[in-house]
Amino acid sequence: MTKRVVITGMAIASPLGSTVKSAYDRLHKYENCVTYLEELDKYENLNTKLAARVIGFEKPEDFDRKIIRTMGPVSIMAVAKTREALKDSGLFNSEIITNGETGVSFGSSSGSIAAIMDFYSMCIEKKVKNLTSGSYIRMMPQTIPVNISLFFKTHGRLVNTSTACTSGSLGIGSAYELIKNGVQTVMIAGGGEEYHCTQVGVFDTLYATSSKNNTPELTPAPFDKDRDGLVIGEGVGTLILEDYEQAKNRVAKIFAEIVGVAENTDGTHITNPNSETMAIVMKQALKSANLKPSDIGYINAHGTGTTLGDIAESIATYSVFGGNIPISTIKSYTGHTLGACGAIEAILSIEMMNNKWFCPNLNLKNLDSKCAELDYIVNEGRKIDTEYVMSNNFAFGGINTSLILKRTL
Repeated sequence: MTKRVVITGMAIASPLGSTVKSAYDRLHKYENCVTYLEELDKYENLNTKLAARVIGFEKPEDFDRKIIRTMGPVSIMAVAKTREALKDSGLFNSEIITNGETGVSFGSSSGSIAAIMDFYSMCIEKKVKNLTSGSYIRMMPQTIPVNISLFFKTHGRLVNTSTACTSGSLGIGSAYELIKNGVQTVMIAGGGEEYHCTQVGVFDTLYATSSKNNTPELTPAPFDKDRDGLVIGEGVGTLILEDYEQAKNRVAKIFAEIVGVAENTDGTHITNPNSETMAIVMKQALKSANLKPSDIGYINAHGTGTTLGDIAESIATYSVFGGNIPISTIKSYTGHTLGACGAIEAILSIEMMNNKWFCPNLNLKNLDSKCAELDYIVNEGRKIDTEYVMSNNFAFGGINTSLILKRTL
């Protein structure tokens, strides 16, 4: 017998704010979080000088040197937000966290890059000077889930979902499947990413970043004909997933139910998106939820603001849902938070669904004629009373994910 899976706790650190409420409230201002970073001026041949940094997050006072010796910035954010999410769920300090019934499913594009640079300096300078006993733990791809498990003393499954831009959504999807199939009762799930100049450089080298350096408020502009690329963001999203029967028995507050999850791969190109497999993953999510396209009241798009990505995603969405589906992208506010985006966007999609209000696409003034004609929410938020929303994410390597969330409040 398969289990129902619900979300009983949520916490966030993002460019919009570092509480769920502050981030949701900031959406109502219709302002993006992109700023010009003067520190990027020192890098020659770097076109973009823009980023969206986390606001409102401070390292907890009790995170002393001993606690953070294996943590880079992204793990500090993730562990702190996991504690907040566990408190939100009512499970903090519960026996179920440490008795083997709780697992961790979390990811980021990479470990902390500053720690990676310490290893790099050894190769360049031919001397060991920056390495410590915690250096490898800070830099390894599984640094977030390992640090979460260590801090909260979990003994269940540990899943590392370091799959670039689908790290967060795949973290949620993998956690869902473990509870659904009775392997775990509770899962700590999500994704994170810390800002680093090299991440800006990676996408800049691919000619994928926005260079509207003098007008940061006008970018990114997903689906708009005048868009010129993405903006790098950062953040963390943690969700506490739980077997519905247990949540019900302990009278927990339930924010939403996860009813559909799908993942597939393009198998075609390492970076260029594939609209056909994007469409397939949405259909697979609908099938897993036993829903029709018409049951979905809103789609949170991946919507990065890149030409190929926007076109492929919009065509895929149209092929499944037709042109009447309301759609917007939170990345027009936060920039692309990479490994964190799937978790941050799932949390904010839940908040919007429960409040029956959905944010517009920022900077969408003139739809790119190559993008499909969808019901893009523009100018101001829209009141929508829907029981189901879909949140989609797509990553380098041709990794596609789709989540369907059901309103329970």
